[in-house]
Amino acid sequence: MSDTVVSQSPGTAPTAPSRTNIVKIVFASVVGTAVEWYDFFLYGSAAALVFGTLFFPDSDPLTATLLAFGTYALGFVARPLGGVVFGHYGDKVGRKKMLFVSLLMMGGATVAIGLLPTYATIGVAAPILLLVLRLLQGFAVGGEWGGAVLMVAEHGKDEHRGFWSSWPQAGVPFGNLLATGVLWLLALFQSDEAFNAWGWRIPFLLSAVMVLIGLWVRFSLEDSPVFAETKAELEATDKSHLPILEVVKRYPKEVLLAMGMRMAENISYYIFTIVVITYVTTYLDAKKGVVLGALLAGAAMQSVLIPLVGALSDRVGRRPLYLVGAVGVGVWGFLYFPLVDSLSGPKIMLATLVGLFFHALMYSPQAAFFSELFGTSVRYTGASVGYQLASIFAGALAPIIAVKLLGDVATKNTTAVAIYLAVAAAVTVVSVLLAKETRATSLRHDRVLPSAHE
Repeated sequence: MSDTVVSQSPGTAPTAPSRTNIVKIVFASVVGTAVEWYDFFLYGSAAALVFGTLFFPDSDPLTATLLAFGTYALGFVARPLGGVVFGHYGDKVGRKKMLFVSLLMMGGATVAIGLLPTYATIGVAAPILLLVLRLLQGFAVGGEWGGAVLMVAEHGKDEHRGFWSSWPQAGVPFGNLLATGVLWLLALFQSDEAFNAWGWRIPFLLSAVMVLIGLWVRFSLEDSPVFAETKAELEATDKSHLPILEVVKRYPKEVLLAMGMRMAENISYYIFTIVVITYVTTYLDAKKGVVLGALLAGAAMQSVLIPLVGALSDRVGRRPLYLVGAVGVGVWGFLYFPLVDSLSGPKIMLATLVGLFFHALMYSPQAAFFSELFGTSVRYTGASVGYQLASIFAGALAPIIAVKLLGDVATKNTTAVAIYLAVAAAVTVVSVLLAKETRATSLRHDRVLPSAHE
């Protein structure tokens, strides 16, 4: 695939890749992203199902779950740091190298969790090691998203960027589909006792195989002509290039808007896919299989829906779809929990599919939207920082806040969680309204020269 990068002098327009090349680039990005997020989501599901009792056994069940979600949240705290570090080097030396490192780091940490002794074996060292490995996961995934999205966005044509860039986004529900699918199969064929004793380790160890596949697929990638041109121009200027400082100086508004736009998207997703597992198993005292099947169907739906919404965003714009999705999750939260409370399979399926439909309306155009906010010389850093900083306040805290708002098992306050989701939706709506439409914006804008924005 070296033919996707064209040798050119500064100022020369890059040659658009063929359809075959862009399909290969998309495939490599989707596979790698799916593997990374399989690992990341697997931890969240395990935290909801077994980590509380295995690593925090001295606490009551609800407190143990909160502690498990605490280690889950700290993975999000490490993501902005990963975004800064991977973004810095991704903007300086290239996207491909950083994608290799992030995938290898994530896979290593996930396999190590699968081999980790529990509290019963090594005492307090067990939750400490679990925390360290979760931080490594967060650091790695912090660098994954920006690189995977930009590899596609910078290769594709401007008029089809929403469609092509949405495919790495589809890798996220596909990774969740894999993680949920493995857990669902184990729940189907294993007793709860066997799963708690050793079955939970199987999905983590399977990550080793998928990481090797992901590395092999990504081996053929090359950085985009857009990035190659910008890198050559930077080297010709002999100026020091510190992407994070340039982002803070030149793009503070864009970072804040990206963070605001993520609030409803990120919080709703973790309530609909992670918190619901704890809600069904702990608050409703039902078997996990009743919700895992719905989550499996929801992840499959999103894997197909996200590229379709991405193509639609190339026609109608990013903002209209994002607004409908934000308003949708804000309203749906009030209907979601009564449907789940019924413990009816069809109603839980409906609750999940509609919630994830509204989420996809935001998540699909997000990759193109955020990429178009920043210049090429700082795009990896800017998009990653805006995306990952929001994760601390949104995805990291969502399970903890939701469980605290639910309160006691006997009196579960689902209305408070719905209000929490509605507030997040309001923040996102305001942020989208303040952002300008970026559809078909050229990614060659502001390649190098800071003076254009200073």
